[in-house]
Amino acid sequence: MAEELGLTLYRFSISWPRLLPTGYPNVISEDGKNYYSNLIDGLLEKGIQPLVTIYHFDLPQSLQDLGGWANPLIVDWYVAYARVVFSLYADRVKLWLTLNEPFGICDAGYSMHHAPYLNNTDFGRFMCNKNVMLAHAKAWRIYDEEYKPLYHGKVSLSTLFIWYEPATPEDQELTDLVIQHWEGRYVHPIFSKEGGWPPAIEKFLLEDGQKKGFPHSRLPAFTDEEKELVRGTYDFYGLNHYSSRLVRKVKPGEEAPSWPYYGSPELGVVFENHPDWKEAALNWFALYPEGLLHQLRWLKQTYGVEEILITENGYMDSYKGTDDWERLGYIRDNLEQVQLALQEGINVTGYTHWTIMDNFEWTSGYTVNFGLYAVDFSDPNRTRTPRESAKYYSQVTRARALLPKPQNNA
Repeated sequence: MAEELGLTLYRFSISWPRLLPTGYPNVISEDGKNYYSNLIDGLLEKGIQPLVTIYHFDLPQSLQDLGGWANPLIVDWYVAYARVVFSLYADRVKLWLTLNEPFGICDAGYSMHHAPYLNNTDFGRFMCNKNVMLAHAKAWRIYDEEYKPLYHGKVSLSTLFIWYEPATPEDQELTDLVIQHWEGRYVHPIFSKEGGWPPAIEKFLLEDGQKKGFPHSRLPAFTDEEKELVRGTYDFYGLNHYSSRLVRKVKPGEEAPSWPYYGSPELGVVFENHPDWKEAALNWFALYPEGLLHQLRWLKQTYGVEEILITENGYMDSYKGTDDWERLGYIRDNLEQVQLALQEGINVTGYTHWTIMDNFEWTSGYTVNFGLYAVDFSDPNRTRTPRESAKYYSQVTRARALLPKPQNNA
């Protein structure tokens, strides 16, 4: 499929328990090791560069039983795993992501129905937040010091960024705070010049904790040494973007919906869609391609990011067929925003669509689809059939240009 699409870059993830069945580096699965080695070799033989994500949500159960990402020891466990991955594949893989969507690991994992399905909003997500920052930084430094001099690759992490706009001009200050609460906690420690937590969020969470009777902030502090450890641990910015939302202050007597997709009780805000934005399969997924350009501008202006790789962008629907004109239009409209960003001097060096074929989504299972290829899950062979979006995508990759949206003759 990757070859049919004309891809020159293919992103996939390595499963921690598939490679290390016990979670620890003393037992390496030969089958797991060989599977990924063969996949990498197969891609390279076709002239396709692998972009490898070291961790994408699948924590070994043995480590989750010990507290998972809320346990400070997870940093050492993850670094040991990452070292194994680098030792096996760094000679052939030149692009790496240490973690996929740390926001999903922490804020979604400890605040909503997302693995590990723990409702520990007060502390769990913030403990996890600090630990993923340290784990990423230590893995990045291992590669930078031990493998980059030999193989000259690049390492970063991918972050999920929903673009937020104020519902009214009066909501602008709250919107800025939402962006720092959602994205800044996972970006500022790495990409800012000073390091550490975003000052506005650090101040807010301290005051919010005091109001709730906690003796200190729920956000664990970085030591000066930890700030320096984390700061600057990137070679590019990995961006996952799908949708945008409006932010408004709660009305008198109104209760803010749950964090993170519908609002924030602690910030006293509601997230909603603009009336002109069409909704996809889930109501938080609104179509507003301009949000991608706004987001790219924000990254350049706020942190001076010099290279951005779009590591996820895709359209969600529940349609099982192949005439997916909405997805095709979504791809075309978002690529147009990338083109505009390039014209403004924003250095977007790549784009990877989510996803090549229908997949299992962590909170929706097989009820929604993202694939360029439709998968028949009732067929033992899991037959893959290219959708209209796949045909368009392959034309774009081969032309290396933004092409007009083909006419729907259906």
